Amino acid sequence: MRIEIPYGHTGETLELNQPAAVLESRLGEMKPEGTPEEIVEMAMRQPVGCPGLAELAQGKKKVVLIISDHTRPVPSKVIVPQMLREVRKGNPEAEITLLTATGCHRGTKPEELLEKLGEEIVRREKIVVHDCDDSPCTELGLLPSGAPLVINSLVTEADLVISEGFIEPHFFAGFSGGRKSILPGVCRRTTVLGNHCAEFIRHPKARMGILEGNPINRDMEAAVRMAKLAFIVNVVLDSRKQVVKAFAGDPVEAHHAGCAFLKEYCVVKPPYRGDIVITSNGGEPLDQNVYQAVKGMTTAEAAVSEGGVIILCARCADGIGGDQFYRALSECESASALLREIEAVPMEETVPDQWQYQILARILEKHHVYFVTGPELAEAIEAMKMEYCPTLEEAYRRARQRMGEEASLLVLPDGISLIPEFEEEA
Repeated sequence: MRIEIPYGHTGETLELNQPAAVLESRLGEMKPEGTPEEIVEMAMRQPVGCPGLAELAQGKKKVVLIISDHTRPVPSKVIVPQMLREVRKGNPEAEITLLTATGCHRGTKPEELLEKLGEEIVRREKIVVHDCDDSPCTELGLLPSGAPLVINSLVTEADLVISEGFIEPHFFAGFSGGRKSILPGVCRRTTVLGNHCAEFIRHPKARMGILEGNPINRDMEAAVRMAKLAFIVNVVLDSRKQVVKAFAGDPVEAHHAGCAFLKEYCVVKPPYRGDIVITSNGGEPLDQNVYQAVKGMTTAEAAVSEGGVIILCARCADGIGGDQFYRALSECESASALLREIEAVPMEETVPDQWQYQILARILEKHHVYFVTGPELAEAIEAMKMEYCPTLEEAYRRARQRMGEEASLLVLPDGISLIPEFEEEA
């Protein structure tokens, strides 16, 4: 049996002489029903849970359209023109502002906006890039968690707030899209950090594919209602980042409908928990650094047996991905000690990247991780309490040596496209 694992622009291969369950998503089976423009138009003609956008825009003078930033593969050139057209159909005199939802990312550059939106929209429309530290913001009250919702004032001053986005599994928010255009998209840094606090990240429902009971999602959906987000257009993309489905309408109901659709293609039912689980971040560009590779590890975490080991293949051409992230793991006494330290941090004292090293520490407390990556990262990987391996073949040899010849093997070639579910947990 030969398995291939995405790795950078190429892949890692392994010849096996033992049985293994290889689980892959059904994303490749999704078939688009028309062009991207037709798919979006069809969704907007059949909104979920609310009137159409043109009707909502009637009598609304100040309109804010929240758009995605440079870090998201949202096909804005397809979505935004149709949303603008519908708003102006309802009110030709509407004053529309495109507000770029950067969350806590750096600001989107002019050339990135040009690439994302096209020359005509950049030239014609008013575009504002949200800054979580400097943009004028307004406090709208307390979220269910007790954290304050502090949001870009353009949103609070608008007569109509709408947004675009895309839906994919998310390793602690359940799914991306929908409410994320508000929180973290256009919130003050303090609100974002509170939403990613240790208590929420520790919650057993703060996992990939879970919305119900997820405290992170609960605050996000509350933020949507408090901010009066009225209408969304979210798309589902296939493995080639092509639009295959779109959902429009109420920001919670339409988003849930999109998540339910996508889940049908992403959920896999492992026949057993693997004593050894092999996975990846799906290759470039998602395995660009160690920080991002944590996402693939969380999928393996959901499918590995108690005390089992994880083999993660990620090229990490851009290195670690954060100095604080690296120092937290490299300078701690142990993953367990770091986890206890983080879990004692109150919501209001959450710091950037805390959630990422909390999740990694949670995994490392229970599982040994063999990290297959470039040799230039060997020392850093070891310092971060993982075991560096130059090849998948070597990692597998060491894992078998550690777990025994009878150890069960589970292979999740593209970890970030899967949602493992076991019958006893359904």
